[in-house]
Amino acid sequence: MTTTIGFHASHEQLPPGQLLADVQLAEQAGFDAAMCSDHFEPWSATQGHSGFAWSWLGAALATTNLRFGVVTAPGQRYHPAIIAQASGTLASMFPGRFWAALGSGENLNEHITGDPWPEKAERQQRIEECADIIRRMHDGEEVTHDGLVTVHQARLWDAPEVRPPLIAPAVSVETAARSARWADGLVTVNQPHEKLTEMIQAYRENGGEGKLILQVHLSWAASEEEALDIAQTQWGSNCLAPPTTWDLARPSDFEEASCDTDEEKLRATVQISSDLSQHAQQLREYIDLGFDELYLHFVGTEQKPFIEAFAEHVLPEVR
Repeated sequence: MTTTIGFHASHEQLPPGQLLADVQLAEQAGFDAAMCSDHFEPWSATQGHSGFAWSWLGAALATTNLRFGVVTAPGQRYHPAIIAQASGTLASMFPGRFWAALGSGENLNEHITGDPWPEKAERQQRIEECADIIRRMHDGEEVTHDGLVTVHQARLWDAPEVRPPLIAPAVSVETAARSARWADGLVTVNQPHEKLTEMIQAYRENGGEGKLILQVHLSWAASEEEALDIAQTQWGSNCLAPPTTWDLARPSDFEEASCDTDEEKLRATVQISSDLSQHAQQLREYIDLGFDELYLHFVGTEQKPFIEAFAEHVLPEVR
């Protein structure tokens, strides 16, 4: 089976119109699919953008032939019935071309409601309730639910004929294992190979089915120094470890907490190299671990050179 090599659209870093043009270019260049983030705020003021993912997804699906995924967080900023409607509508319009990864969220995006930010255990329980509600609504049920979220007589009048997969995002072995009970697949980010192997095993051994998906943060430029500078400027605020990444509330908080990010921390989060063959080798190693789909996230803001260079030199090698 051929591994899917996709393009990641980062709403935190680029305006939605530019991202739309970029994903169209990625399709023309030979990328197989795409996925995007769903933020209300960027991680830093330097990133400086935050378009509404669901509006953008409609435009992206309508103007390409790619399959798309989104990482979203129902339960606080979004009521699960609204996510059921939004995802169900896209799945109805573009059958077989859309999936949603349902995460427990970050305070960075959820604080806008003014509601208290729950502990991780409560957030995990909440997302499992939301996943059940969304799946039942996709199946055409009228749902009433009273738990960490409340739903009263909600049904979709346009339930999708092809139900969109509900994927579990995870960054820990524990979350991967627990997600196996409800998810149609698993998505994570680049981490040490040993950690990824543990996550895959935990997911599969607990009955987890479906595709294994990896989002790969990377930085490439003509020189190593430039590639490092791009990563530091745009993704330096993203090198913090959980639970800090879940709990900070504003971009300024991330900037303050990451002000001492050094090269070692940065390289642990972002694959940085000016050597395209090195990037290809690293991606092949992820495929060897068992991932079915890789989504490449170039952390810079000028996507065209990355898209063209990787389409010509990296994608053929990886495939």
